[in-house]
Amino acid sequence: MENVELRSRMAQQALRFAAAKGYSSTPVPMVKVLYVDEYCPRQPVMYEPGIVIIFQGHKVGYCGSKMFQYDPSNYLLMTVSLPFECETFASPEQPLVGLAVNIDTQMLQDLLIDIGDDDYLMQPRGESSGVNLSPLSDEMLCATERLLDVMEKPLDARVLGPQIVRELLYHVLRGSCGASLQELVNRHTHFSQIAKALRRIENQYAENLNVEQLAYEVNMSVSAFHHNFKAVTNTSPLQYVKSYRLHKARLLMVHDGLKASTAAIRVGYESASQFSREFKRLFGTTPSDEIARLRDNSVLMQG
Repeated sequence: MENVELRSRMAQQALRFAAAKGYSSTPVPMVKVLYVDEYCPRQPVMYEPGIVIIFQGHKVGYCGSKMFQYDPSNYLLMTVSLPFECETFASPEQPLVGLAVNIDTQMLQDLLIDIGDDDYLMQPRGESSGVNLSPLSDEMLCATERLLDVMEKPLDARVLGPQIVRELLYHVLRGSCGASLQELVNRHTHFSQIAKALRRIENQYAENLNVEQLAYEVNMSVSAFHHNFKAVTNTSPLQYVKSYRLHKARLLMVHDGLKASTAAIRVGYESASQFSREFKRLFGTTPSDEIARLRDNSVLMQG
């Protein structure tokens, strides 16, 4: 009962930083508030690497054949940018409220150096997925409570906020998702090789990318690359590139006001009609209708 009251109080604290529905920036670098006040049916989303902690309401994610629910008892860990589908359960009376914490790889590497060779960290597995679910521990809940507290004062947020984010990463490393987070910066695993390929796609998604070149750059055969890529992302390399481009185009249209034809060229499409067809196939609506819907709802999407 005590935790229920605590989470309710934390939800109210977090709401003070919600500028609109979706994701809003906070005074703490790397931390955003998530707020939704209505049920949202299953729809495509693209999450950046990070930790999502929910105080109220819940979400159900669908990634390939996987289904996972993140809620006040279970946090979500994304170790790579990943397209999947998401269903949101919320209402005006019980809005969904939470925090999204970006993962800084430099901070993670420094933390692992400080931890050293202590043997409580899980050994990296042969295959890891980019999406993980884990119970929210009392230590993480306590750190999150302090993170919300320091947001109240700009100087506290700037100076103390990053230290509490580091503490959260430490607790994730010690939890059941520890191996997945560790593999993100371990250069000798298949997971980190695929993560490197994903960073290449993220930085150069508008270019003409081919699977053979991506596989060569991470020292894998094409068949091994396909196998390991699907293990991490639950999709094929070409499908991932296509999905990433379409999500980026949607962001350009909503946030930068670009027309569909301009956004299509910007993300690497040569044909506007092909872009419209593939956009409708992914999002279930035309680019213009989707943008109108998002603007009407004042939704701030995750970038």
